[in-house]
Amino acid sequence: MDATAYRGLLEEGLASLGVEAEPGGVEAVLLHLDLVREWNERMNLTAITDPQEMVIKHALDAASGLAVAGVEPGQRVIDVGTGAGFPGVVWKCLRPGIDLTLLESLQKRCRFLEEVGQAVIGPLAGGEGYQVVWGRAEDVGRNPAHRERYDLVTARAVAELRVLAEYCLPLARVGGRFLAMKGPSVGEEILAAEAAVEKLGGRLEEVRELELPDGGGRRSLVLIRKERPTPKAYPRRAGVPAKSPL
Repeated sequence: MDATAYRGLLEEGLASLGVEAEPGGVEAVLLHLDLVREWNERMNLTAITDPQEMVIKHALDAASGLAVAGVEPGQRVIDVGTGAGFPGVVWKCLRPGIDLTLLESLQKRCRFLEEVGQAVIGPLAGGEGYQVVWGRAEDVGRNPAHRERYDLVTARAVAELRVLAEYCLPLARVGGRFLAMKGPSVGEEILAAEAAVEKLGGRLEEVRELELPDGGGRRSLVLIRKERPTPKAYPRRAGVPAKSPL
């Protein structure tokens, strides 16, 4: 990707979202996108390969989450089902001080994310505050090293909201937040997820709709506050939340 050609697009898009990049952040995001395109020739990381679309529909889409759920240095953040690192890697590039965990169930994608850690996060943040975990959310959510340990849990359109809630809320600390990054029509999902969110210890805090720059489409960002500990019965065993949503 021609960094000169797309740097302006990324910077203008971030400004339109109200998201500031810390020094080196824009260059780091563009390098991440370069690696996604390179590795996509060997494995399935994304169906979006046009450089301009990658800036808009991957980088700026990911960055939009920071406009709703601003994170502070030192806060623990986990990106559930991160895939190629969206939104987590973009957040780490723009906010190097966060303590980021990327959760991914496919081992080959974890290898890619580890390469991103060396090539992108290493020079930017000395490799600090960046870890890749291979596993499923249902299993990791029962692990004491991760359960109710995170200030912010996020997931980008990997399942419907009531399923995502069971994946993500067990990982958030009481007082922490869960940000679901969804598409344009989320009203019915929110209604269907009300009972699940309550059962898992959460409360709907905010739903913000925004338009991505340059015709990138409309997004809905759903922010849920963790108010009570998640009952020990959740998350249920691997595969059950998707097959039998709460």
